[in-house]
Amino acid sequence: MGNGLLQSLGDNVQFVLVCAVVIAAVIGISELVERTALRSNLIRVSKTQYITICAMLGAISGILYLFDFAVPFLAPGFYKLDFSEIPVMIGAFYLGPVGGVVIELVKVLLKLVLKGTTTAFVGDLANFVVGCAFIVPAAILYHRKKTKKMAVCALVAGTVVMTVFGSMFNAVYLIPAFAALYGMPLESIVGMGTAVNPAITSVTTLAIFAVAPLNLLKGVLISAPTMLLYKHISSLLHGAAQGTGRRMANRVEN
Repeated sequence: MGNGLLQSLGDNVQFVLVCAVVIAAVIGISELVERTALRSNLIRVSKTQYITICAMLGAISGILYLFDFAVPFLAPGFYKLDFSEIPVMIGAFYLGPVGGVVIELVKVLLKLVLKGTTTAFVGDLANFVVGCAFIVPAAILYHRKKTKKMAVCALVAGTVVMTVFGSMFNAVYLIPAFAALYGMPLESIVGMGTAVNPAITSVTTLAIFAVAPLNLLKGVLISAPTMLLYKHISSLLHGAAQGTGRRMANRVEN
């Protein structure tokens, strides 16, 4: 009993540390890319505007994240889809990859405050990391050349990266971590996948036949609205951020 409790605590502490390292690594890599490859391509906004945009889009994204839904014909019920990546992707297209990562982090933290976690934080880490695997490559490519054609290519590339990385990340780390933190045998988790698709007989096939199609579907569901909305919302963001910046500047002067 005591050894089991210590093991459980150890697993949770280790998972929290992994989360912290992953978040720091994603932000660090995005910052490095912005300072080198994208240095002259990013829109110039003040710190106040940057914070305002991240807060607004993070709040909208966090609310959308609350309304996740299962896709029972593709994957077991503990895998969910949502539309929260739309504001994140719009923010990443506007501010750059670091802005997208910050909005993604705000989204996940807000969801945890409002709703908590039902997956021992595994699903929340997955949503953040896999979301960043979609957003960061797309934002980098788009900011290299801001055209409609490049935006389409960027979203396609982001979907491919998210699908490949998300499948590998689930198979190698997330599914075993979920099993360990919940005290569930891996065979039980695989069995949930088998009930959906008989071709799923292992953790690897669960990632290939459930996680990969789910991420491809997510890429389509996020990419299409982003293409339709980005140009309209980017002008609104610019105006809203400038207005907030002016109001805060006036308060400081007064």
